[in-house]
Amino acid sequence: MSTAGRSVREDLLDAAAELLVERGYRGVRMQDVAAAAGVSRQTVYNEFGDKWGLARAVVIRDNERYLDGIDRVLSEHRDLYSAVTAAVLFSLEMSADDQLKKMVLTGAGGDELLPLLTTQSEPVLFAASARIAEHALRQWPELDRTVLTEITEAAVRLTTSHIMLPSAPPEEVAHFIARMVTRYTGAPEPAPVTSADEPR
Repeated sequence: MSTAGRSVREDLLDAAAELLVERGYRGVRMQDVAAAAGVSRQTVYNEFGDKWGLARAVVIRDNERYLDGIDRVLSEHRDLYSAVTAAVLFSLEMSADDQLKKMVLTGAGGDELLPLLTTQSEPVLFAASARIAEHALRQWPELDRTVLTEITEAAVRLTTSHIMLPSAPPEEVAHFIARMVTRYTGAPEPAPVTSADEPR
């Protein structure tokens, strides 16, 4: 049953996330989710409509939690280059440990959920791009909104592609995307480190 201070919806999402990781999309039944949360199967249908609606809600909630982390990371840096570098690193490292995101992106247990982050990705990637751009505009109001919105969407999609198919070490990817963002927006890049600058 739902615990104090938590909604039935949250309990259902927790149960569904655990079952999706354990069994894959095809192996999850609405009845199993209902039983795990201690409610009737009709309650699950009333809340989410169908199994796809439930899975979509699980992925969107997971993305919201990820974006909460991105907000924290961006707030810890004063310049755009460092903030983007840290945000991309956070994304790559977190995804490596996020069993749900790994299952969705790699197609483990069936590739039915992959469209949520690829061909039908608007609910997730659009929300991520918009939220990150809004945060950046609050933190660096001198940036051009249109330019920042364009490059943020490109950066999010590029980061997602590296999560799905890594092609370089995380640090290298993070700095590449940071250079791309700062050059496109006209924000300053850090000065290159010279031998005289290196710690002795």
